[in-house]
Amino acid sequence: MKVLSYDPSRFADLPDYPFQENWIDVDLGDGYSGRMHYLDEGPENAPPVLLFHGEPSWSFLYRKMIPVLVEAGFRCLAPDLIGFGKSDKPDDPAFYSYTRHVDWLSQWREKVVPEPAALFCQDWGGLLGLRMVGMRPDKFSCVVASNTFLPTGGTPSPAFLAWREFAKSSPEFAIGALIDRATFTDRSVGEIAAYDAPFPDEPSKAGARAFPQLVPASDDMDGVSENKQAWIGLSTYDKPFLTLFGKDDPVLGSAGPALASRIAGADGQPHDVLEGCGHFSQEDRPLELARGVVEMAKKAGFVP
Repeated sequence: MKVLSYDPSRFADLPDYPFQENWIDVDLGDGYSGRMHYLDEGPENAPPVLLFHGEPSWSFLYRKMIPVLVEAGFRCLAPDLIGFGKSDKPDDPAFYSYTRHVDWLSQWREKVVPEPAALFCQDWGGLLGLRMVGMRPDKFSCVVASNTFLPTGGTPSPAFLAWREFAKSSPEFAIGALIDRATFTDRSVGEIAAYDAPFPDEPSKAGARAFPQLVPASDDMDGVSENKQAWIGLSTYDKPFLTLFGKDDPVLGSAGPALASRIAGADGQPHDVLEGCGHFSQEDRPLELARGVVEMAKKAGFVP
């Protein structure tokens, strides 16, 4: 197996992405190591908010939310998951696992921002982030979740099964076009190119192809028992927890109320299903999402 590094030339002149690069070394397991890229914007001593992306995006997804959150007084930290963005990419899909993704992201958290933080998570950013909240609720001051969940098996929907098969076997796995189709608003040519930038060839897409296969959508899959254990802590999480889901997300758009109903801190919060909002809600409704983070942080007493 090879661990691939990013080509800086593919990331030149990204639209609305003027952010500085930051890096840490991560123990990938089995004797491999890699570099993980992340954004760190805003004053170092400001209250931190973690911005976790999912499949198959990267920190570019948060370029519209970060300026709003920095203006509101936050320090914004947005990692590129291993296999995505500017972070290193093992080229073997079988190397990726749910457990490893949690470990890699936890290594980043402990090295970069071990203190309590606010969390915004979407898609696989929630499968990782919500498990981390359940495991260590004391590490999170408040949470805003969008188009995500913490699965514990069951029966997967036909729409999810179709997506999983497409990600696994489609000969043309064009990331930028895929994200464009999964937003309500149209992406520009430059934005589509930015989402394609991390994936110059098939080996670089190993992590993106693997992620849908790792969702514990049936009872016998890796991650089911760990997520059930995490739900013990997540269900009793009593700090502010808000769901802002996209009405035009065909797979997860209706899942917000079910998620909120199981978490103590979600009771009485102004949850919403956003009109004109697809799966990648950060593209379609960034201002509303950022305002949700600010509102929850204020309720938590995390920001003035």
